Amino acid sequence: MPRLFTGIELPASAVASLASARGGISGARWIEREDYHLTLRFIGDVDTRTANEIASAMWDVRPQAIGIQFEGLDWFGGDKPRAIVAKVKSTPALIDLQSEHERRLRRLGLPPETRKYLPHVTLARLRSASTFAVADYLGSRGALLVPGFEARRFVIYSARDAVGGGPYVVEAAYPLL
Repeated sequence: MPRLFTGIELPASAVASLASARGGISGARWIEREDYHLTLRFIGDVDTRTANEIASAMWDVRPQAIGIQFEGLDWFGGDKPRAIVAKVKSTPALIDLQSEHERRLRRLGLPPETRKYLPHVTLARLRSASTFAVADYLGSRGALLVPGFEARRFVIYSARDAVGGGPYVVEAAYPLL
């Protein structure tokens, strides 16, 4: 069974800037540069028939190209940090695209996403990193400047069934006109 999600690929310029933030925090498992992406909707493990239905349903999504802008670094997990992320500006066009993916997947019978959509790129997964260590790290690197870009397509990725999931493989690509 494939483990799927939809997302936006990052250009080399954004990847290079994000990769410059690697290192400097104990307990971090850094995501490989080639696996950086902006998730739109995690789908999960599905059978081949459902994967084909998802791929077909996405062909009718035709929003315009979307400007992607970064807003610095942050962490997820509150008192128990679990990830270092690069925040992405939540624009109406990005939210509309994510919402369209959600609607289409629900029409196919997939369960709804229960978490609020917070656009980001995961840079590291954390184990046993203290809030103090994370705050110190962000204090020195949190204002990281990452060039924005225009997303001209979205993709369906497949992932390994493992912690961290990478390497990610593009299974299908859809233009943003």
